[in-house]
Amino acid sequence: MKKVAVLGSGNGSNFQAIAEYFQGKEVEFTCICDKKDGYILERAKNLNIPAFYVPFSETHEFLKDKSFDLIVLAGYMRILPPKVLDLGKFINIHPSLLPSFKGIDAIKQAYDYGVKITGVTVHYVCEEVDAGTIIAQVSTNIEPDMNLYQLENVIHAIEHRLYPVVIDNILFDRVVDYSEQFAIGNKSSCEGCGCH
Repeated sequence: MKKVAVLGSGNGSNFQAIAEYFQGKEVEFTCICDKKDGYILERAKNLNIPAFYVPFSETHEFLKDKSFDLIVLAGYMRILPPKVLDLGKFINIHPSLLPSFKGIDAIKQAYDYGVKITGVTVHYVCEEVDAGTIIAQVSTNIEPDMNLYQLENVIHAIEHRLYPVVIDNILFDRVVDYSEQFAIGNKSSCEGCGCH
């Protein structure tokens, strides 16, 4: 049984997509939120997943005696210090094609800048924000008539499909060509990849 911790701060939609993908598989989740009222905690309870409110200052103390195979950041709005990162393998998902548009409001940054292609990046976590080694990227076109809300929906849909597959591949040591699984703006390209 693989053990995965998911750290989040808010809504938890990525967490739910991940948890639902792994239902019935040999993976055990623990949900950790640094905000008492983070909706991710409610999602975890509804999915019968152990959920904990852990203040940011207590993150190291909480994790240090646990043996997680992977620690997944899903909307976790904190910068983890080195002593925490030393406790395991951490990955994060970011709604842009890094290294472009780091930090908060990345979807809006890309939209306002006027780029024609943006996307989603999954990367390892390091001390510098959104600067860790890239694991996978998926691109999507920003169509001329697309508004910001529509783009946000497209990006979130990609996140919910991509992140569970990446986690699966890391946990079970698979080698995957993500460019074959996801084509730009084409949902049908995902058929047969096992991410549903």
